[in-house]
Amino acid sequence: MNRRSFLALSTAVVLTACAEPQYSNALGPDGKPLPKVYRIGAGATAKIQFRTLDSVNALRQAAGAPPLQLDARLTAAAATHARDMSVQNRPWHFGSDGSSPIDRVQRAGYQGRIVGENISETFESELETLGAWMEDEATRKVILDPSARDLGFAWHQESGGKIWWTLITGSPELSVIPGAAPAIPS
Repeated sequence: MNRRSFLALSTAVVLTACAEPQYSNALGPDGKPLPKVYRIGAGATAKIQFRTLDSVNALRQAAGAPPLQLDARLTAAAATHARDMSVQNRPWHFGSDGSSPIDRVQRAGYQGRIVGENISETFESELETLGAWMEDEATRKVILDPSARDLGFAWHQESGGKIWWTLITGSPELSVIPGAAPAIPS
C-alpha cells in the first residue's frame, strides 16, 4: 500500500469515528422502539412549556374540560421538585426535606388549591411523557380534572440525559383546605 492510500484510509477511519453515533432501531420486549436520549437545548424552556400547554389543552378540550394557563408559581414549584427528585434519585411526590406537593406550591406563593401532581423519570420528550401519563388512569385524571385552571410544568435534565418531569395542576378559585389531600397519583 502506498503512502497516499494509507493516509486516505487512515483519514476515513478517523472521520468515521468522529461521526454522529448511529442508533439502531432495536425493539424492546414490548415491541416498541427502545428510547433514545432526548436532549433539551439551552433556551428551549418556553417552547417546551407552551408545546405541553397546547397539547394538554387539546386533550382537555376533547374531554370537555376548560383550558389551563401556565402559572409561574406552579412552574417554580414543579422546577424545585424536578431538581429535588434528581438529587434523591427517585421519582416520588415528597421532597428531600419531607415537603409535600401542597407545601411546595404554598412556598412558591400559589394561593389556590393544588389539583394534582404528575411526575416522571425518563429519557423521553415532554410529549412522549404526556402520552404515558394519559395511558394511566390516575395521572390522566390530574391532566383532565375539570376543576383545574392553572398548570405548572418543569423538568431537570441530568448530564447523562435522564429527565425528571413534574406537572402540577391547580385551581385559583379553590382555597387550600387543611387536611384535604389533592389528587397525587403514585
